[in-house]
Amino acid sequence: MIWPFTYQALPMRVVFGAGALASLPEEVEALGLTGVLVLCSPEQEATGRAVAAALGKRAAGVLPEARMHVPVEVATRARGVARDLGADGCVAVGGGSAVGLGKAIALEHGLPVIAVPTTYAGSEMTPVWGLTEGGQKRTGRDVRVLPRTVVYDPELTLTLPAGMSATSGMNAIAHAVEGLYAPDASPIISLMAEEGARALTAALPRVVADGGDLEARGEAQYGAWLCGAVLAATTMSLHHKLCHTLGGTLDLPHAQTHTVVLPHALAYNQPAAPDAVAALSRALGGAPDPARELWELAGRLGAPRSLAELGMREADVGRVVELAVANPYGNPRPVTRDGVESLLRAAWAGQPPPALRQ
Repeated sequence: MIWPFTYQALPMRVVFGAGALASLPEEVEALGLTGVLVLCSPEQEATGRAVAAALGKRAAGVLPEARMHVPVEVATRARGVARDLGADGCVAVGGGSAVGLGKAIALEHGLPVIAVPTTYAGSEMTPVWGLTEGGQKRTGRDVRVLPRTVVYDPELTLTLPAGMSATSGMNAIAHAVEGLYAPDASPIISLMAEEGARALTAALPRVVADGGDLEARGEAQYGAWLCGAVLAATTMSLHHKLCHTLGGTLDLPHAQTHTVVLPHALAYNQPAAPDAVAALSRALGGAPDPARELWELAGRLGAPRSLAELGMREADVGRVVELAVANPYGNPRPVTRDGVESLLRAAWAGQPPPALRQ
């Protein structure tokens, strides 16, 4: 039976495939842009400058200052640089940090963003923005920050190290997981979520084993695209709330935090989300306990499985719990202080998530 639902398609153009970066000048021209600011992280500066060189006179400059969680002071500086250069748009090259910085500029000045992802973060598919100030991360939704065009070129992910490939991919899977049990899920979103999770869980072991496997890189980017679109269309629940709190409050690394928390947040919700469990079981090749399988997958990929190894102190658990339960939000299972504390302590210690009772 198909239940009543609402699906809002987002206005975005996607160019996908090996070598797609060559189309970037045409995409900039199609939007009528004459001087774009290229945004990237310090680690991606060489790629950012190569993109600017390819754009020629349509590049107004390069700002290699994107940082995780988009600190408000970085966003303020980037807005000032864009204004001083007279930029009429931004090209964000990299992962969620670069795309997030582009969104911060769009939020304040309305400049269109073109995203060129080099990770599997998925932020490029969403109208979700985030800013961190005073140790707290604020997020919101605004269609003005949605990139107008996304250029997916798997060749740009070939240099992404195995460890970051693994955690970036697990971060993307988290979008699909929460989309499957979101209060505003739909049959369309559920199809995208299941296929996105299937593509990523199949591709990531191959990517980690051989970073030069372009076919596996392409499948991982395809999965990340689908998972990002799921995130754009649904309400975030316990997993994302916890990760935003951990990132904004403790400045823990974004993708790694999602990787550690995902199996535990899913295990917490599995008893109240049988349809999501069934879809994930199919996506994971018939695994009867998706949460435990994702925890095992992280281990096989060599990804972190404890918050302690990311730098979190056990003494911080209580503070994060209080922040995570402070405001109500949609979640298939009631969010309780004791439940969240138990979840976080297991994630902190690197313990496997509790088994699903059939």
